[in-house]
Amino acid sequence: MQTNLADFIKDTREGREADAILRSCVHCGFCTATCPTYQLLGDELDGPRGRIYLIKQVLEGKTPTAKTQLHLDRCLTCRNCETTCPSGVQYGRLIDIGRKVVEERVPYSFATNLKRTALRELLPRKWLFTPAMKTGQLFRPLLPKSLQNKVPRKENAGAWPTRAHARKMLLLDGCAQPAMSPNINAATARVFDALGVQLVVAPKAGCCGAIRHHLNDHDGALDDMRRNIDAWWPLVEAGAEAIVMTASGCGVMVKDYGHLLAHDAKYADKAQRISDLTKDLSEILPAFELELQIRLNGKIGKRVVYHPPCTLQHGQQIRGKVEGVLRAVGVDVQLCKDSHLCCGSAGTYSVLQPELSYQLRDQKLANLEASQPEMIVSANIGCLTHLQSGTDTPVKHWIELIDKALSAAH
Repeated sequence: MQTNLADFIKDTREGREADAILRSCVHCGFCTATCPTYQLLGDELDGPRGRIYLIKQVLEGKTPTAKTQLHLDRCLTCRNCETTCPSGVQYGRLIDIGRKVVEERVPYSFATNLKRTALRELLPRKWLFTPAMKTGQLFRPLLPKSLQNKVPRKENAGAWPTRAHARKMLLLDGCAQPAMSPNINAATARVFDALGVQLVVAPKAGCCGAIRHHLNDHDGALDDMRRNIDAWWPLVEAGAEAIVMTASGCGVMVKDYGHLLAHDAKYADKAQRISDLTKDLSEILPAFELELQIRLNGKIGKRVVYHPPCTLQHGQQIRGKVEGVLRAVGVDVQLCKDSHLCCGSAGTYSVLQPELSYQLRDQKLANLEASQPEMIVSANIGCLTHLQSGTDTPVKHWIELIDKALSAAH
């Protein structure tokens, strides 16, 4: 694709990156076949190729409109198009650049801006979000359905292991997940403890930066990243083997720290080291498959269907590992029809684009429940909460299955 970027962007870091991405697109349109919003709306501008053209026009100096903004905001950033693209177009990075430029020129309405600001300022701050979530859970039966969908029922996290082990790994506690489902990280710590690995949480680490980044507050997101690097670095230097991610949405973000902070002389090398150490849970546990198999084979009798989050299968390009671990320990796990498609959660998308989000959720649940599973499992807090809001079938993080079975085996 030929480009001629406008003066305001062409010599900037973002401009050079966008130019390279635009030039790699060959207009083939393969991406439209796997774009969830294009499938729903049938509009070229609600597919990756159309959005790429819109971004190109804006970066070349055309004045964006509210319609431009709408088409870009309807994108889930699921990155299914990246998996499909034969040319390796890094669409996820391009859409982040394009959205930020458009927002600078097309202000949101007061109501929309208020909602986006609330999400950007509340969710990443654990000291604000946790008491808000606890209050919501306390009064959950009185809340309207739209709010109940965002407030999972309170669950008992169980005990955090206290044994020390020679092998140590860091665990990102995160911002939203500890309040919404504290049992996920606790279950992960118990599983690792049983395998002789101690998971350590750095107290000053917090939001990975994804929320602010995808809401166009790129500077705020970089501050989140720097804070996490500072919090983790002493433990990295002390020999932590990896930084474990139990939420794939956080994992894909932290793995991008090296790229996003490459311009920062103080943090560039540290950021790349952090990205290199970052591993999704499903990348670590295959090394322990044999031990888990010996302990658990035949002890998990549930019929399970697995929803692979977009941030895992498309963002991190990790496929097959969760299913492999579960099958190794005897779980009857299946994938559903169109398992490559997004469930509609997509971070804050379900709040900002509820109509499309719930259409995608209902389509996904219909496919997931077609095999009449006893449980739906996934690997990201957003997917878990979103899917559970539309079904009575239990929706759990897959590590909770293993934790429960290990506890029962003792």
